[in-house]
Amino acid sequence: MPEREPVQPSLLSGFPAVPPPSAPRPAPELPVARVSVESPLPQLDRPFDYLVTEELHDAARPGVRVKVRVAGQEHVGFILERRETSDAGVRLAPIAAVLSPLPVLTPEVAELASAVAERWAGALGDVLRFAVPPRAAKVEAQFALDLAAGEGQETHDAAGEPRAVTRPADPPHHVPDASAAAGWTELRHGAAFLRHLAAGGSPRAVLSAVHGYGPAAWPQLVAGAVAAARSSGRGALVVVPDRRDLARAHAALEAALPGERVVRLAAEDGPSTRSRGFLELLAGRAHVAVGTRGAAFAPVPSLGLVVCWDDGDDLHAEPRAPYFHTREVLLLRAEQTGCAVLIAGHTVSAESERLAATGWLQRIAAERSVLRRSLPRVTSTADSVESARDPLARIARLPHAAWQLARDALADGPVLVQVARAGYAPSLACTRCREPARCRHCAGPLAERAAGRERTVECRWCATPERDFTCRVCGGHGLRRTAVGALRTAEELGRAFPGAVVVTSSGDAVKAEVPDAPALVVATVGAEPVAPSGYAAAVLLDGDTLLRRESLRAPEEALRRWLNAAALVRAAGDGGRVVITAGESEAVAALVRWDPAGFAARELDLRRELGLPPAVRVAALTGAAPDVEAFLAAARPLLDIPGVRVAGPVEREPEGPGPHEQAATVRALVFFPISSGAALTRGLRHVRTSLAARRETGPVQVRVDSPDVL
Repeated sequence: MPEREPVQPSLLSGFPAVPPPSAPRPAPELPVARVSVESPLPQLDRPFDYLVTEELHDAARPGVRVKVRVAGQEHVGFILERRETSDAGVRLAPIAAVLSPLPVLTPEVAELASAVAERWAGALGDVLRFAVPPRAAKVEAQFALDLAAGEGQETHDAAGEPRAVTRPADPPHHVPDASAAAGWTELRHGAAFLRHLAAGGSPRAVLSAVHGYGPAAWPQLVAGAVAAARSSGRGALVVVPDRRDLARAHAALEAALPGERVVRLAAEDGPSTRSRGFLELLAGRAHVAVGTRGAAFAPVPSLGLVVCWDDGDDLHAEPRAPYFHTREVLLLRAEQTGCAVLIAGHTVSAESERLAATGWLQRIAAERSVLRRSLPRVTSTADSVESARDPLARIARLPHAAWQLARDALADGPVLVQVARAGYAPSLACTRCREPARCRHCAGPLAERAAGRERTVECRWCATPERDFTCRVCGGHGLRRTAVGALRTAEELGRAFPGAVVVTSSGDAVKAEVPDAPALVVATVGAEPVAPSGYAAAVLLDGDTLLRRESLRAPEEALRRWLNAAALVRAAGDGGRVVITAGESEAVAALVRWDPAGFAARELDLRRELGLPPAVRVAALTGAAPDVEAFLAAARPLLDIPGVRVAGPVEREPEGPGPHEQAATVRALVFFPISSGAALTRGLRHVRTSLAARRETGPVQVRVDSPDVL
């Protein structure tokens, strides 16, 4: 028997040394995987190379979700590609695990996510968090079984018995019928747009919709466009701002595409439902998707049409990093895939008007004769005739003309009353000096709450009751209402119209639909229910409150809210009327004339003269003063590009709940030409990443083209 070699003792413990483990065997082909890591840290915003072991060679395909180690911590990421070699210059760590064999990140969506990260100077990992829903293991397992059964592969349950799975039918090949295209025939260039879609073309248009209810309402227009795209064998993607619009669009699409699966993608539906719909699109079992903001990244196969409804709604703007906008994501996707584009709404945003003015989007709108026949009569209490009849109309919250209209219209059906804010009295101020009332604990705004017959004053941030108010400016103790909410308005209308049914739709109690029976429907802006046969009339209150918002977009937003409500009212020939209580302004005049495109054109010209978005682009840099100054210093070569100008930095007040003594932040605005946008946002992203990697400064928030910056 041969003698064994002596074992060398360990110098540390005195025990025999453990031989080092054998190195992992690399995959026989393309052993290097480029992985994008899901992490909010800017210094990790780049692909990392990892070794694909022999065991993971078949599973580690591009697009699958994996687990890797970065700086001693485990992170989830996606394989972007497999390569033969790496330029990292170090020994590669192996991929720890493949979490799912399904390639959930398609090359098209990966390219789109990369473009979005560069467009908004954000991190690719943040974008992929929206593009690919969180993994639902049970849903994936069941879907894999269904998919295998659909391909004719035999599957079994845990007991070894054959599993019965119904094989789904292939999506039908639709031919758009007359009902799906009915509303398009009364629109200028509408029929030509549908014919171009059905022939396999890729037209791009901005649509000014007329109706908010009935068979020619906007959901039916969108469904007609999708049906035309499907008739050419292509898929379609529709993105809407909220769940009420989602429900209406989903129902219209299912009616226009009988027998076809229409996937609904919304975070509120839960992870399982969203994951199942995502996988059906990924496998090509569905070709039509409709959803809210995150659905813009849905992997629709053979994408032929993208639709954005009401692109001016601020719900289309993502409030988390990288702060993208749905409209712009869909436009990027159209540029990459060559698909058709439809930006639709009752109004026209300044951004859409800019694209239409350049010819990139074609206009689709109704002729004036159709508008006169289809729209309600709109009256402003600020015009000369109404002012002569009622001299107090300018100061009364419910002028006589609005009161009389509501009284007369109640006999014919429901009457919509739009108010600016929810709650009872959502804003209070000192009676003596008119200074906004603030909480003594957190400096939040005080508001009046109604609970039955009780009226309480409490902070809107921390909910602390205020029983002995003292103004910090003048020492006064009295409070006055600076705004009246929907509940207070409903209470007042109940007294003004005794015996009338009063329905409220606001806050957490938003109604999708109301019956055609006579009733006063008090709703906040954006929460107006739909009446099946249209409202008999609408009273738009608090117009000046909407116009006085501290925002560059206040007039544009006010007009959008008014048009969306007025579109729910019957035509003037059927007795439909709208009264708006607001002072004279361009927005009110545009509502009376029903001229959203003309208003958008004038707004765009004004912003072009002032050098404001969307005539230029803007990036907001927010953080502690030293950090923002350091960021601007590092970005100095970018700021020297011709046409770039910097405003600030200036100190900002806290915008939400928190201690009053929290560290002050500053904001600097960087305005830059559209032609220099790609280079500047790419540079801002690089500066953000490099500063974070060196850890020389604190975090600086970078928000590009955010609608609430100005």
